[in-house]
Parts: sequence; structure tokens; C-alpha cells
Amino acid sequence: LAVTERSWIADALQEISTLTCVQFVNRTTETDYVYVERGQSCWSYFGKIGGRQAVGLVKNGCMDKGAIQHEMNHALGFIHEQARSDRDRFVKIMWEHIVAGERGNFGKVNSKNLGLPYDYSSVMHYGAYDFSSTPGKPTIVPVPDPSIPIGQREGLSNLDVAKINKLYKCNCCSSVLPKSKGSFSSVNYPSPYPNNINCLWLIRIHRSKIFLQFEAFDLQPSSDCSSDYIKIYNGNSKNSPVLLDKYCGKGPLPSLVASGSTMLVEFASDERVTATGFRASYNRVNCGDTFTDSNGVITSPNYPNKYPKNRACFWVISSPVGYKISLKMLSFELEDSDRCIYDYLLIHDGSRPTSPAVGPYCGTEKVADFTSTGNFVLVEFHSDIVWELPGFVMSYTF
Repeated sequence: LAVTERSWIADALQEISTLTCVQFVNRTTETDYVYVERGQSCWSYFGKIGGRQAVGLVKNGCMDKGAIQHEMNHALGFIHEQARSDRDRFVKIMWEHIVAGERGNFGKVNSKNLGLPYDYSSVMHYGAYDFSSTPGKPTIVPVPDPSIPIGQREGLSNLDVAKINKLYKCNCCSSVLPKSKGSFSSVNYPSPYPNNINCLWLIRIHRSKIFLQFEAFDLQPSSDCSSDYIKIYNGNSKNSPVLLDKYCGKGPLPSLVASGSTMLVEFASDERVTATGFRASYNRVNCGDTFTDSNGVITSPNYPNKYPKNRACFWVISSPVGYKISLKMLSFELEDSDRCIYDYLLIHDGSRPTSPAVGPYCGTEKVADFTSTGNFVLVEFHSDIVWELPGFVMSYTF
């Protein structure tokens, strides 16, 4: 396998290891192991067979994250979701549309289902048109609502994680948040959270960036936040770069923007004092980032070329406590309008969209140098559906 393929596989397996107690390690001398090969098709044995156990992956067929996890889940002992014993209550198989010779893929299994509900969003679920003999004719139709999407391969669903953790008797507190916006909170919130917990939330938004905000925050304080803390990673595992290192006390927490489509939130408590915990919300944004270096440059998308239509971008700058942030506009050209209602830039003295702001700025007006009163700044940029221009470039330092 090529280096890039190995990287894709490692990323997919890392997500399983992060959210469950199933860990993938490189083989040394073990006699029973999984061997990933570049096959003619995407396939896997069901459960452990012993010895060298092959899993077949095809570069242009199943090298995306969810497809790799799909085949590995077979090796872990999981069947296709639409093969569950109770599937007829949730989907209708359109036998007349299935390619000849492939009907065996749509059989039903006398499965135990682990006491967990049917999951249309599972990576183990076929898509509506898989193995269709006729273009536009589905092979699987969800019931009673045929519009329910099936067959996603973005990554493990929340129930996929729950099933692995239940089958392998994992003592894990982990959740997947795959929608374009949502909210989550510490266990028992707003009542005090329990002692001795470690919980993970993986936010994953399709082809978008993630903007995370905390509405409430109260954790047991400690000098280095080693007792109870929240920690946030810029990716899908604890090996990803840290967006926010261990944080405790009463906040407030800064808003954060992931540089990609995944963000991992970790919350831990020790055996002593507890507090009410936290509540957070997230939504998708087209562009943006979180900056923690002492100086840098922020540009509109595609600069110096024209910025795209219909964009909402958020950049958070975070400095150490006691360091103020200075911004200087180096070039600025946006669509002009009365009161800047079409394309515009806002600079917030704080990390939230509700923080005090200067602006909106548009056209080619002079943007005054800006210095924060605290250690967070949020730069917000919006474009509408007409009239794109080169945009802006600004520098910051603290």
C-alpha cells in the first residue's frame, strides 16, 4: 500500500480507537492479525477467523474513512445494518431492482442486535442504490419515510460507536455529533457531574469547518487544571494538534474554529470535588481557523483573487492571559453598500459573535488599527451571492 493509503487507513482506525476500547497496533510476532491488502473489491471476513486475516480495500472504491471502517467493523464482528433480524420494520428490499447474482448481499441474519436500535446512519448500512440493476431504481427503501438518507461513509455513527463499546464491553463515555449544528453538555448538566469520568465528543461535519462556543462553564479549579478539565483537539483523536489545552474553573471559554471537518472535545474529572460542568453548541462555517501563534496573517478566502459567493468565515485569535492582541489591515476591498449590509467585516473584542464589535466595514474604507482589551479576538467575514472582490489581508500580533 502507498504511503497516502496507509495514512487514510491509520486515520480511520484511529477514530475507532479514540471512541472505543478497541485498539489497533502494528503487528510484531502475533499469529492472529488483520492484513490489509489492495484487493479487487472491498471485502472482509465476518469476525475473527484466526491467522493472517485479510481485509481487501480498493483505492478508488473504499479508501474513504467510513468505507475503511465498514470493512474493519466486519472483522470486528458486525453485519450489515440492513441484514438485522428486525430490518423489515425499517427498510423494504426491492428485490426486483437488484443485480442478478448480488441478492445474497441483501439476506437477513438472525442477529441479536445488542439491544440497540436500528441505525439508518450506520457505516454498515448499504446505500439506497447499491447493486441496482436499473439507474434511478433503489434496492433499499427506508420505511415509513423513504427520504431518510442511508449509506453514509463519513465515519462511525453514534450508534456504531455504542455497538462496538457494548460488544467489546468497553467502559467508554464517547459520542459522535455528525449534524451540521448541535449542542452537548457534561453528564447530568446542570446538576453536578460525577467523579472519575472521562468523556469524548467527536464533532464531524461534512466538508465544512466547525465553530464551537461554550454557553456555560464551571469545573473544579486547580492550579494546572490536572483535576477536572476540558481539552479540545483540532482533529479526530488525542494525537491531533491541541486547540485548547486543559481548561478549568469558571471560564469564560473562548470560541474555537477547527481547521478541518473534525474536532474532539475531552472532559475529565477526578475523585474529588465536582461542579455543574458545561454546555456547548457548535455549527458549520465555510472557512476560518483558530490562531495561537504570537503573530500571523489572516486573509479572505482565495486572496488576492476574488473571494467566493455566500461565505461566512470566523477566525479566532487567542493569546495568553495578560497579552492584548493588535490587528493591522494591510489591504481591504469588499463590495460597497449603504450600512455594509451585503459583504462586510466585523472585528469582535472577544471570541464570540455577541462580543462587542467594530465595523461592519465594506468597500475600500480605512479599517483602523485595533487592539483588544482581553486575550481573544474574533474576526468575522460575510459575502453575499453577487459582486465578489479581492477581499482583505490583515496581520495580528501579541
